[in-house]
Order: sequence, then structure tokens, then C-alpha cells
Amino acid sequence: MRYDEPLAVEFAAAITGGDVERLATLLRGQPGLATEPLTDSDGARRSPLHLVADSPGHRPRAAETVRALVAAGADVDAPAVGMPHTERPLHWAASNDDVTLVDALLDSGADIEAPGSSIDGGPPLSSAVGYAQWGAARRLVDRGARTQLWHAAALGLLPVVDRLAVGSTELDAPLWNACRAGQLDAAKLLVSRGASPRWPAPWSGETAVDVAQSSGNDELVSWLTAQPR
Repeated sequence: MRYDEPLAVEFAAAITGGDVERLATLLRGQPGLATEPLTDSDGARRSPLHLVADSPGHRPRAAETVRALVAAGADVDAPAVGMPHTERPLHWAASNDDVTLVDALLDSGADIEAPGSSIDGGPPLSSAVGYAQWGAARRLVDRGARTQLWHAAALGLLPVVDRLAVGSTELDAPLWNACRAGQLDAAKLLVSRGASPRWPAPWSGETAVDVAQSSGNDELVSWLTAQPR
């Protein structure tokens, strides 16, 4: 269904505006509506649940909207199609730090490890950490998301960082993420294992010292800049 068709416009407005009553009426009148992707002018397709999660997120009555769509047959793990990634609605909720929607999607059966993140092709936790959405990242970890070293470093999960850093030869990116998040103790641990504060990240050219400047942690910045080159 094209995004600019009258029914699509009304359907999208009910979803994004939290008009659950109007949404229920539309779903009763059009039984296949919940499973019908909306296609934009570039041919990209997203599911109705993507509309709930789309930027900026935090839709009114989001949890009720999710339940109504899923009850009508919406696929909670439908991937985006025709985009540079295959993110699911949970990835988008994570990218918007929409903790309420993260919970609603997981409660409706979303796969917490679904692949497709625009950050690394990985799970929703990669989207949350990659876009510095710390509330969503912590909620995903609390709800059982598997944690990679760079995730753990950004969240300051020291026992996990300590365990995963053993024998790892790729410590610079985890340090970069720890410093962006202002995690001094994680940064100290990683530097002690050999991570370089002056490694330039290939995605931005910034070093851990650079990104620490915007973290708000002055102690971290002072400690990093005092490290030998």
C-alpha cells in the first residue's frame, strides 16, 4: 500500500497519533491492514509497527497501539525492505531511546537478538549503543540481550568488560565507546589491557580523547589526556 493513499494516510495518522479507537475500527474494516507494509516514494517498505517506532518515537499510547496491531496479525519482527538496512521495529525503538516501546515490543514477542542494525548489522542493542541511547540500551540488557565488549564498555558493565577483554586484540573500539559514554572505570580497564586513547575510529576519525570531551566527564578527559602517547 502506498504511503499517500487515503487509507494509508488515515491508518498512519491513527498509529502515530495514538488514536487506538480509530485504529481498531480500521483494523476491523480491513482485516489485512495490520500485515500490509507501507511503501514510500522511493520504494522502501516498512511495517505498521515501524510507524509506531519511527523517529522521533515516544508515540502516545504506544503500548496499546502495539497490542492492537499484533492482535490483528502484525509481524513484530518484520524487517524494513528497500532501505540500507533491515532493521526491525525493535531496532527503531532502541534508536529512539523509547523504553516504553522496547518493553511493549518485547512483551509482544519481538526477538531481542534480531539482526539488521544500521550500526553493524546486529541486534537492537547495537542500535541503542551506536546511537548513544542509554536508557534503551540498559533496558535491553536488563531483559536479556547478549552483550558484546563494546556494548559493555559503553554501559560501564565492568565485570563483563573484564571478562570479554581477556585475550581480545580489538580493544580500541570498546575504549572509544566507553569514552563517548563517559565511563572512566571501563576506560581505565581497557587502557590497562592495551587499548589506545588516540586510535582514530574509522567511522568518524575521532579518537577516544575526542569523544570524551562531549561526555561531560571532566575527570575522564583529564585522565585520558595524561596518558602517554
